[in-house]
Amino acid sequence: MSDYLIGDVQGCFDALQKLLKKIKFSGDKDRLFFLGDVVNRGDKSLETLRFIKDLGDNAQMVLGNHDFHLLACAFGHKTANNKDTFTDVLNAKDALELVDFLTQQPLIIEHQDALLVHAGIPPLWDKATALKQSRVVEKHLKNTQVGHFIDTMYGDQPYTWTSDLSEIDACRYTINACMRLRFCQADGTLEFEGKMNYDTAPKGFKAWFLHENRALKNTDIFFGHWSTLSGFTEPHIYPMDHGCVWGADLGGALSAIRFEDKQVFSVSC
Repeated sequence: MSDYLIGDVQGCFDALQKLLKKIKFSGDKDRLFFLGDVVNRGDKSLETLRFIKDLGDNAQMVLGNHDFHLLACAFGHKTANNKDTFTDVLNAKDALELVDFLTQQPLIIEHQDALLVHAGIPPLWDKATALKQSRVVEKHLKNTQVGHFIDTMYGDQPYTWTSDLSEIDACRYTINACMRLRFCQADGTLEFEGKMNYDTAPKGFKAWFLHENRALKNTDIFFGHWSTLSGFTEPHIYPMDHGCVWGADLGGALSAIRFEDKQVFSVSC
């Protein structure tokens, strides 16, 4: 039995099937963990989401920003733009089931002693804080008023975490951190403009995993989201978005990492 953690699929269903063939995935003994952004940009979001849902107990996933955007469009609070390719999900006969499936997914998964998240975890957050804040958001996503909640989550503020934030502001910060974070300050102040490699941080900011005071320095963290992150190696940090949606001509790959020995498997997209 093996556990595999898979980077951003982004609707690239054919690449996912090729990757599962490469790792010789067995539904009888293996488990898959998806690190968010399972839909959008690729051309088969519907097939991808159905496949993950149908895996049942053999798969878990965290929500990514594209998955969250799909939810916002499904509840009518956002309109899909020209770059969005998940209208196949919105128009599917089982759309309600698929959307409900997404609302049940967490922002952070604790797997053994490791944490799985789509984008990142603020430097000052310890494991207890991260999991607590994730659960508060998850509670709202499972509520009957989920559409209204999602509508109030759009926006960049508050940029900085404090313990006296209102619950709604704390949820917005948590979603932005877990789904959008790349660069931040040591106190967790978020920055959303920088999108290139870790050494291109805006002045006064660092990649979230490079802060010296980071509370989770000795915790393995697996994440996606940052497809332009390259050439970086540091203990306990495992970036898994290898730019599948770019395509093979630009070096894009879909990758899985085997949890027990950290071996990475990749296929071109």
